Amino acid sequence: MFALCDKILGKNILKPNRKLFGNYTFNCFDDVNKIPEAEWTKALNHKNVFLSHSYLSILHKEKTAYFRFIYVLIYNRKNPIGVVYFQINDFSASLFGELIEKQITELKSKKASVFKNYVKNNDNETVMRLVTCGNNFISGEHGFYLQVNSKKTTFKLVEGVIDSVSRAEKLRGKISAILVKDFYEEGFGDKDCWYCNKFSHFNVEPNMIINLPAGLTSVTDYLNHFSKKYRNRAKHILTASAGLTKKRLSTDEVSFYKEEMHALYTQVYNHAKFKLAHLSANYFVDVMNSVVDSFYVDAWFLENKMVSFACGFCLQNEVEAHYIGFDYNQNKEFELYQTILYSYIEQAILLNKTKINLGRTASEIKTTVGAKPHELLCYIKPQNTVSKLILKPFMQFLQPIEWVPRNPFKEQ
Repeated sequence: MFALCDKILGKNILKPNRKLFGNYTFNCFDDVNKIPEAEWTKALNHKNVFLSHSYLSILHKEKTAYFRFIYVLIYNRKNPIGVVYFQINDFSASLFGELIEKQITELKSKKASVFKNYVKNNDNETVMRLVTCGNNFISGEHGFYLQVNSKKTTFKLVEGVIDSVSRAEKLRGKISAILVKDFYEEGFGDKDCWYCNKFSHFNVEPNMIINLPAGLTSVTDYLNHFSKKYRNRAKHILTASAGLTKKRLSTDEVSFYKEEMHALYTQVYNHAKFKLAHLSANYFVDVMNSVVDSFYVDAWFLENKMVSFACGFCLQNEVEAHYIGFDYNQNKEFELYQTILYSYIEQAILLNKTKINLGRTASEIKTTVGAKPHELLCYIKPQNTVSKLILKPFMQFLQPIEWVPRNPFKEQ
């Protein structure tokens, strides 16, 4: 009744020097270790740490039978000028059904009802394949980078690669979709370009960003920009966590504490609305070993027991918040989560950075420390009628929840 997803990648996509248009060609790889690293680095031109060969090599270790990757190098006259990155998720009936159960129930359709019954009776069957151009682990534009002179050419090249990958993945006639994420409207979130390729757009939770005032030397300086109400609130948070011991972890210490970190990360993961792939316990150790110059990990201890941690990337002008973990049982007493947020602010001030990317989720709480929402757009293209039916509740599930923005700053 339902056309399910084939589990084997179409091998034609791995043929070298495939034509796009003009002098542009591309090569695809299903294993990061098969990529010519020098060509990938030249094409990327050190523009995005999350598309770097070293970082993608770490993520490649998270590959499973249901979660894998495709890497694309684009050439102009054999000169590498761009990269495109795909993550491919196969959803089992049980996982997909859990995600959209409420939306399917509310969707009054005979087809929806049939699908719901199918999901109940085929828990382990793969029922949906989501091909994502971008990184589902990180907020932001991390799906492609091209050294070309126009947005139009960029779209045309990416479109050609996406079409080729979708054909190789045998998406036609399957319950499947292509997702391209995450875009700021002023960047590559150009609706006209994606609409003409039959993509639909939807908003996801915004990226929460702090732009720091000039001249700060400490968190106290930053808090002086707050109104009395929020300044007192911040002081309460910092006082609550004063009984904890904060420590910047070395590579060896991250390795030593990896199981504790993984357990705390898992607590946060289990509270997430959309659970995609669960990182392995070695992830943070691997990142420390690979991109140690830009990556750091802070941890907080209560009587020698780790109760929270936060890691991030110190990039050219900004601090990028990465994964965190904390003990929910201790969170309220010690204000663990908000202490983590202020630690990112402190890190940025110490390094004279101008911006902090706090990522998605907990938007309202992040506004209380000065973050502003920056809307993110995703584009999705279902592959057939059944996909359209199933993706409607899936997109509704991903819609951001309503929240109230706060303004901690003094009125000008």
